[in-house]
Amino acid sequence: MPTPEKTSVDEIVSAARDLLEQDGLAGLTMQAVAHRVGVRAPSLYKRVQSRDRLIQLVAEATLTELAARLDASASFALIADSYRAFSQERPAAFHLVMMPGAGVPVAGTEFGAAASAPLLALARELAGDDHALEAARTLTAWATGFISMELNGSFRLGGDVEDAWKFGLTRIVESIMVIPDRSPASNST
Repeated sequence: MPTPEKTSVDEIVSAARDLLEQDGLAGLTMQAVAHRVGVRAPSLYKRVQSRDRLIQLVAEATLTELAARLDASASFALIADSYRAFSQERPAAFHLVMMPGAGVPVAGTEFGAAASAPLLALARELAGDDHALEAARTLTAWATGFISMELNGSFRLGGDVEDAWKFGLTRIVESIMVIPDRSPASNST
């Protein structure tokens, strides 16, 4: 009779995500994960082939969670606020998927595409089909930059960061909106 499995890939990834938040990417080792799930490190390799693969699985789980949160949002403000809330709850995971750094394993493109889908849909509404991708990238870049500065404590000049978030969000959305041509020539038939 085969020995029952002591852990699953889902448990391993969950433990790795917790370790990532607790100890950063450097602390995310196979030994630490094995200890967390109650197995010896060699047993872990039966489920996850390498640390790189583990990091990739963590990135994919992170984007899956983010996609579920963003998909439940109905407006760009709600999507942006969900994105920001996620970053505050899981700053190391946010950094892993948004700014992984050279040589750090990344999630498969399908995971990024799934997380981007709600934003792309709203960007299409705001900027039109021809500029949806550019609009989504602009919105993501602004929000990611703002959030990164916020997480790093870089807003040191005073003022209310929440007001700055709302101001920036409003202005960036306004700047990419396609405004229908209302000139007299366009109204004639």
